[in-house]
Amino acid sequence: MAYKISYKLIGWFSFIFILTAAVLNTIGLKRIENKIISEQVSLLYEEAQTISSEYLSNYYDQTSSLVNIRTQLSTVDAFLNVRIWAVDRNGTILTDTRNSDPSHYINLYEKVPELLNQNYIKNTTLKGILPDPSLVVCYMISSDQNTQGYIILIEPLENITFSARKNINVINVCLVILAVILLITFIYLFYVIVYPIRALEKGVHEYANGNFQYKINLKRNDEFKDLANSISYVGSELANLEDYQKKFIANVSHDFRSPLTSIMGYAQAIKDGTIPYEMQNKYLDIILFESERLTKLTSNLLSLNNIKHNGAILHITSFDMNNVIKTTAATFEGACMKKKILIQLLFEEPHAIVCADMDKIQQVIYNLLDNAIKFSPNNATIQIGTEEKNDKLFVSVKDHGVGIPAGSLHKIWERFYKTDSSRGKDKKGTGLGLSIVKEIINAHGENITVASTIDVGTEFIFTLPMSEKE
Repeated sequence: MAYKISYKLIGWFSFIFILTAAVLNTIGLKRIENKIISEQVSLLYEEAQTISSEYLSNYYDQTSSLVNIRTQLSTVDAFLNVRIWAVDRNGTILTDTRNSDPSHYINLYEKVPELLNQNYIKNTTLKGILPDPSLVVCYMISSDQNTQGYIILIEPLENITFSARKNINVINVCLVILAVILLITFIYLFYVIVYPIRALEKGVHEYANGNFQYKINLKRNDEFKDLANSISYVGSELANLEDYQKKFIANVSHDFRSPLTSIMGYAQAIKDGTIPYEMQNKYLDIILFESERLTKLTSNLLSLNNIKHNGAILHITSFDMNNVIKTTAATFEGACMKKKILIQLLFEEPHAIVCADMDKIQQVIYNLLDNAIKFSPNNATIQIGTEEKNDKLFVSVKDHGVGIPAGSLHKIWERFYKTDSSRGKDKKGTGLGLSIVKEIINAHGENITVASTIDVGTEFIFTLPMSEKE
């Protein structure tokens, strides 16, 4: 794309420059010539009037000789650089400032009668009388409505063309200067616009080819730099996503392979009769256990994927958080009896009315309590409490189990993550529970924190908005 832009800029620049120069040196030159001719006709006509009133009037009054008139007209010729004819009423040339031989003085009525009936002819040789095409201006001298003669001023068109060419040359010089300025501007625009576009394009191609480590470096501070940083950020996020996908596939494959291997192995053994009839119930329980684990893993994956990509669809209502905690805790009665675990409910107030999605918050409590029971030893105590502070309800779930290593605290929210200490104890876990908890709390615009000490216990605390009291 950048190459196309640069070629287009060069092409348009060249086209406009050549077109301007061509038009200027053809149509422009002709228009300037016509303008100069028009101005020169007016100027020469005024000069003819001046000559008539100041010089030829003396001749017609017989106060000046033709010789004196010729001398005076020659002086005007030298000043104006135009050929001057004095013509009598019959059309015969009386004097010519460029030819003093009377034998060459012709009768214009006989040779070019149309001349004396016009004010000017702009391109003529007067039927070969003049050596070069010229501008001829004719001024009639009259007195008491009687024609006394004519003043004819002749200027070669070569002089006018030369003047027009001088003007065009000045414009051409300006055009060249403008071209240089435009060239410098083009180079500047190339550096400011096209070069960074090339750099951005290269970066995008690198990312498209999977090179997410490529960095777009632009030594500037403008919108292109911001765009480069944004694209680089996208590259780093794609790199993280690719890494996450690899880990995700590896974890899913591992977590599905283990129970499937157990299910297939024991099912095949029962079918083949390898396992005695009296022991089949034991292995059927294992198959059932692994099937439940797969069902839970699939359900959690679908739930987390739906929240991550479509956003959690929240059905906000007002409800008593203390009742939700009581109801959820009651579902773990069997698990607690097996490990002789006591769940303590520490409520600051009998009722804690919050605004949230009750079903999803119940899932949060379920996941946190499920974790607490798994990682608590026999005869342990788990404490669940609520406390109101500044229009927020703080909910805590605290166990006295194995704890989480400090280096793992920031990783527990990742999908499939399990600490080394939990791998032997959490046979049924999927590593998705805390990820779901985090997504649900974030969807509510609230926060969840964790504090843990090895062999002492772990406490999760999250907030919910209190319902407005009526």
